[in-house]
Amino acid sequence: MLKIKNLSISFKSNNETVNAVKSVSFDIARGETLGIVGESGSGKSVTALAIMRLLSPQAIINSGSIDFDEKNILELSSKEIRRIRTNKISMIFQEPMTSLNPVMRCGKQVAEVFQNSGLSKSEIKNKVIDLFDKVKLPRPEKIYTSYPHQISGGQKQRVMIAMAIANKPDLLIADEPTTALDVRVQKDLILLLKQLKTEFGMSLLFISHDLGLVSEIVSNVLVMYKGEVVERGAIKDVFKHPQHNYTKGLLACRPPVNERPLRLKTIDEFIENNSQVQPESTEIQHIEIDYNKPVLNVENLNKRFVSEKNYRGTATSFVNAVDNVSFEVFKGETLGLVGESGCGKTTLSRSILRLIDVESGKIYFDEKNILDIKKGGLKEFRKNLNIVFQDPYSSLNPRISVGKAIAEPLKVFNLETTSLKRKNRVFDLLKKVGLDEDAYYKYPHEFSGGQRQRIVIARALALNPRFLICDEAVSALDVSVQAKVLNLLNDLKREFGFTYIFISHDLNVVKYMSDRIMVMKEGKIVEIGPADEIYNSPKQEYTKQLIEAIPV
Repeated sequence: MLKIKNLSISFKSNNETVNAVKSVSFDIARGETLGIVGESGSGKSVTALAIMRLLSPQAIINSGSIDFDEKNILELSSKEIRRIRTNKISMIFQEPMTSLNPVMRCGKQVAEVFQNSGLSKSEIKNKVIDLFDKVKLPRPEKIYTSYPHQISGGQKQRVMIAMAIANKPDLLIADEPTTALDVRVQKDLILLLKQLKTEFGMSLLFISHDLGLVSEIVSNVLVMYKGEVVERGAIKDVFKHPQHNYTKGLLACRPPVNERPLRLKTIDEFIENNSQVQPESTEIQHIEIDYNKPVLNVENLNKRFVSEKNYRGTATSFVNAVDNVSFEVFKGETLGLVGESGCGKTTLSRSILRLIDVESGKIYFDEKNILDIKKGGLKEFRKNLNIVFQDPYSSLNPRISVGKAIAEPLKVFNLETTSLKRKNRVFDLLKKVGLDEDAYYKYPHEFSGGQRQRIVIARALALNPRFLICDEAVSALDVSVQAKVLNLLNDLKREFGFTYIFISHDLNVVKYMSDRIMVMKEGKIVEIGPADEIYNSPKQEYTKQLIEAIPV
């Protein structure tokens, strides 16, 4: 059905030509599921966008053909390609929030697909609600009238899937459809795509950076590296007998389940044929912790949000985002915090930092109740306790250079008295997170996701904090970049004796990083204990479900 032959695509940037896709060829038969795996920048999404004829004007197609039903897509007129996009090929994009119009209700956006179908408004509405029901959205009628910001990430992705399957396409392209979603939502979406594929007889092109995830849905896989296909074959063969060093690295740089190495393997080691990283014992990975004296003590913390208002604007219903939560964190410890989206993890972390106000409870840091500190005194407190946010791009000001962003807290707290001293301190911090001095003069958009996350970590370290909260700090990163950032966090922990709260929906990562794990559900702590014990012998059914949802 789809045949791509010798496709080469380049982009012009600052008088330089970047070859994004280099002589890529593959076929997809009717009813087949093909996976494309690789890191950011490997050419996966560019290839998918070329199939849809959605490449930016800067893209140059140097050679090749894309035949769909024996017609070369690259030679079709705008009218013809629109007809194919309407009925034959659909795409689920990576980030649903930027793919959905924030000022239009979800139902209306999907209804646009049927605007030239000749159906009445009520018939179209019923069709959309049926689609929402088919993709297993809860309360389809309510979501029909909801705006994108009013529903969760997993629900937004389901709205996108409903839009993509509305006209029963022959080929569905799913570009990283589960990135940054928690494991249970991720598993549900994979099962949903499988069911829809069978029901509609579609072919599926599934793109991801995670080989483990891809193995759950595809029969054949291509591995792309720097714009080239370096390996292809049946998913079982590629898993069991990877041939290319890059593929071996992709499989090996995920945190292992049954051991805790001192350092995670990285792609670079495999590309350089230097992959002999020996596993070390848990005792070497984790420093000795004194469990008698907590550095942070949270007691009966409560935070709620308004969920519904009446016509006068008076709150009529509330959601308990943090519901009577109590726990302790000890010096030098990494406490892992896991749970599904919406369980209250981020609200809890922001409450601890006093970035949001709480209804009741106590938060002791060094035996001092943070909630009693007046706003004027918060500045000194935040010098010791800092946060690394989930999205590094929105955490950095796009208009100021990276050097100025890292130096800003030094200037605010008057830690380095001259601009030269601040600059030298920033150079040291950049070196510590594995970036060169040239990064000082560049802007956030000039870096990859993994590099931006390193910059945010460098800024968090500028004040020499004793306590760091990592809020989904590696969730949206490629597995190899993730390995580098996790290695960096562990190196910093050993060097400076940091105490961490490490928040993630990926239990493999949390188990590798943490001394203890805390499981959160609907604002409550349902289970807490040593990492290996929680992972291998969970006591709560909810924890078991989270672990069972992990791709194996």
